[in-house]
Amino acid sequence: MINLHPTDEQLLQFAQGLASPGLSLIIAAHMDMCGKCAARVAQFEGYLAEQALSHPQAAEPELQKMLDSIMALPAQTGVKPDCATFLELDGRKFALPRSLQRYAGKISGWSHMVGKLWQARVDLGIEGRADFIYMEKGGSVPEHTHKGNELTLVLDGEFSDGLNHYDTGDFIRCDGQHTHMPHTEADEGCLVFSLLDQPLHFTSGLARLLNPFSHLFFK
Repeated sequence: MINLHPTDEQLLQFAQGLASPGLSLIIAAHMDMCGKCAARVAQFEGYLAEQALSHPQAAEPELQKMLDSIMALPAQTGVKPDCATFLELDGRKFALPRSLQRYAGKISGWSHMVGKLWQARVDLGIEGRADFIYMEKGGSVPEHTHKGNELTLVLDGEFSDGLNHYDTGDFIRCDGQHTHMPHTEADEGCLVFSLLDQPLHFTSGLARLLNPFSHLFFK
């Protein structure tokens, strides 16, 4: 069951075409999984269309922003259906929400990280870093906080981080006010899609030794 959603402010920015490219992508993917948020955005879009029709001159600058935002999106390119629909890792197949399907063929390959973690970087052609991250049962990310913002969408499975418990479809935003250690005990593990605009800052254990070099891993 989806419990965590973008705020109304974020959904309105998405409907207006004013959200950043990364936020727009992860909201779109969340909406593919969440009828409640899709209906809310449709409500906002209806209101904006009403305003545009009743006050065309006042709405013109905002409509132009929306048009510019749409035109700035990268063109969709054809990909094979199998690549577009699923991510594969060690014999497992994960179905992707429609908005992320075209990026399945743009990963740099899976890298085995510490413990039971796997990571596949995604080239979105925008500022920041995007990754698919898979945690096997018993896997965890070392405790950390954030120098910037981290947006996460749970694509399959569930995990906890000491602050909350997250299920498939949940939308999560963390910043420097959050210190957490994501881990999963789910039999199926957990697959997430993550966007970072700044490197992580590890706060405990040997992982802290990586902090001086975090900018190198972020490139």
